[in-house]
Amino acid sequence: MQGNYSRLLTYAYNITGSYEDSQDLVQDVIEKYISLDKSEIRNEANFLIKSTINHAINFKNRHSKKMVYGEWLPEPLSFENAENKLIKEQTARYTLLVLLEKLNPRERAVYILKEAFDYSHQEIAETLDISVENSRKLLSRAGKQLQDIKYKPDSVNTSIHTDILQQYQLALSEGDIPNIEKLLIDEIRLSADGGKRVRVIKAVEVGKSATAQLLAYVQQQFLGKKPYTFHIFNHQPAICFWQDGRIYNCHILDIDAEGMIREIYSIVDPEKLKRLQ
Repeated sequence: MQGNYSRLLTYAYNITGSYEDSQDLVQDVIEKYISLDKSEIRNEANFLIKSTINHAINFKNRHSKKMVYGEWLPEPLSFENAENKLIKEQTARYTLLVLLEKLNPRERAVYILKEAFDYSHQEIAETLDISVENSRKLLSRAGKQLQDIKYKPDSVNTSIHTDILQQYQLALSEGDIPNIEKLLIDEIRLSADGGKRVRVIKAVEVGKSATAQLLAYVQQQFLGKKPYTFHIFNHQPAICFWQDGRIYNCHILDIDAEGMIREIYSIVDPEKLKRLQ
């Protein structure tokens, strides 16, 4: 049973985007399984996987409307944290987790089963109690919405990403809008998630000039001289700003092949930051 835990947790997290909720879902599945009559269950692992995925889909359907300040963003995770039980290679990178929010839960599950765990359409159909044809249609629909972005995370070039993070932080700390702009693509998108308790200046900002000005304003008003650290969360570079020994704000960056920042995810929600401490 314990050997299946990390795999089940990875399925659940990729579907829900929340580690804490995923732990609860998997625990619920395991507890129910223990009390079941297992005489007709031929394969324990497959039964648990099917139960977890369908439980996660139902959870996602129930919690599709989230009342938060800003734009709801997934909970970021560090694979250096010993408490993180996810399978690193099969956990979606952060940008993809954000994009997966565009899909309905069943599309999301089909996409994850196919792209992360290499399921055949026959296996997906059996897991989700749908037809093979429906599985193919759901995957095609998901691929179009995700613009056929590859699931498997790119290898992280730590030296390049650290250099970009250093340039980014230096420009922020100096309030140097022109130099901030030099790091951003023209269509840069900044999303901020304050959760249920922390108000954010703006949920979403788009465009190089507007984003640079907003970043400079937030730095001046809130981040100031707060200490910062560089990290890799969900296969992507991140900078954390600290206050009183806790992470106050985390920026996760999506950097393209040319070293330009194309997405910034600003997480202020303390509930989503507590596991990164």
